[in-house]
Amino acid sequence: MTDSATLTIRRPDDWHVHLRDGAVMAGVLPWTARQFARAIVMPNLTPPVTDRAGAVAYRERILAALPEGADFTPLMTAYLTDDTDPAELARGFAEGVFTAAKLYPANATTNSARGVSDIAKLLPVFEAMQEIGMPLCIHGEVTDPDVDIFDREAVFIELILSALVQTLPGLRIVLEHVTTQDAVAFVDATGSNVAATITPQHLHINRNAMLVGGIRPHAYCLPVAKREAHRLALRRAATSGSPKYFLGTDSAPHARHLQEAPCGCAGIFEEEGALDRLEGFASLRGPRFYGLPLSEGTITLERVKVDVPEAIDANGTAIVPFHAGETLNWRLAA
Repeated sequence: MTDSATLTIRRPDDWHVHLRDGAVMAGVLPWTARQFARAIVMPNLTPPVTDRAGAVAYRERILAALPEGADFTPLMTAYLTDDTDPAELARGFAEGVFTAAKLYPANATTNSARGVSDIAKLLPVFEAMQEIGMPLCIHGEVTDPDVDIFDREAVFIELILSALVQTLPGLRIVLEHVTTQDAVAFVDATGSNVAATITPQHLHINRNAMLVGGIRPHAYCLPVAKREAHRLALRRAATSGSPKYFLGTDSAPHARHLQEAPCGCAGIFEEEGALDRLEGFASLRGPRFYGLPLSEGTITLERVKVDVPEAIDANGTAIVPFHAGETLNWRLAA
């Protein structure tokens, strides 16, 4: 139901979130659990979550940290390495421990040093995943230092992802946090087994947000925001109604002092006249792609001015939220 002041949709899920661990996790988890029914939880801890035992232990820590009465289900992922055992993945998927596996090219982003150094060598892993229907979530960037950072997603698609899709046409793939019109064109041209998540920040900002008027570290994330033409392509994709695109916030808390540093960490629909498609993007397409039931509950957004705090205290660690210090037009109803 929608009117001039409120919008009620099926409770959404977040198909890409970083909850971290320990005290920081306990500090940021309530912000996810208050609005999302489920979330695909990224496994790039230190050390990463690479096997069933690690995933079960991490899931138990998340559940123990939930606020009393919270109804939230963490969906666990396996961090792929050069030594990943296909049988371990298959057992974890069959037992419901793993919902998906995550491919980080080595050194592509935060805590990815133990990621995959040669994707071609993991072909047996991908073949096993195709056979059992286990989704592969991909951070789609090359790490060659000779490739410009603004081109790394497009080059990954051209040199690696296209070949992978041709070799394994039945592998279920989520190209995560897409940032370019190249990615949109690729996802649109492939079969129904290939989908993509889009973040709110990449729908909202282009690379000017990082650089105009000075370097703005809190507008920096990985993959980095691109040109305006790419942002507009993402907005068209997100609001198109295509079942291939759904919400993954890529929320990734970094301590304020680490982001405001010499080497900082990487951390719509109303404007498009597409509020009627928000529920599909946030609540329907993700579970359908992952083969999970839709959430039963709902949330209501209300058109009320709300001031975003300058920082959030995550148990002693200051986290700067997106739009810190600004005023937004919608908030989650109590």
